[in-house]
Amino acid sequence: MFLGEYQHSVDEKGRVVMPAKFRERLSRGLVVTKGQEHCLYVFPLDRWEEEVARINRLPRTNRTNRNYARSFFGAAADQQMDKQGRVQIPQALRTYAGLDKDVVVLGVADRVEIWDSGAWESHSHEADDLYSGIEESLSEEGT
Repeated sequence: MFLGEYQHSVDEKGRVVMPAKFRERLSRGLVVTKGQEHCLYVFPLDRWEEEVARINRLPRTNRTNRNYARSFFGAAADQQMDKQGRVQIPQALRTYAGLDKDVVVLGVADRVEIWDSGAWESHSHEADDLYSGIEESLSEEGT
C-alpha cells in the first residue's frame, strides 16, 4: 500500500525520485498516466492490469467511455525506476500535470500520484475541507 506525502523535484532530465517506501512495490515496473485534477497516476504493473480490465469492461458504445479510455491509455507510459529510484516522466505528461520543478509524490493506497507542489497545495486545502464535512456527516449518521 502507498501512504504518505513526499516533497521532491523534477530533475533536468524529467525524472522524479520515488520515495524509498514505494520502491519495492514499483520495482517490477510501473505505468504513468494522466490522473484526475491534472495530477499523474503511477500504477505498479499488477494494479495497472486491474485498471485495464476495469476500463475494458466499460461499454464502448458510450462516447464518454471511449474518450476516457483514449485519454487514459493514450497518455500512458510504461517505465522502470533506475538504480536511484528515479522515474522518467514523459514531456507530454509533465505538461499535462504542470510539473516544472517542485512536486509532491503522494501515496493513495493502490496508486501513487504526482502533483505540481502549488497545485497540490491548493487542491489539498479543498480536499481537507471536503474531508472534514464528510467526517461530520458520517458521525451524524452513526448516532
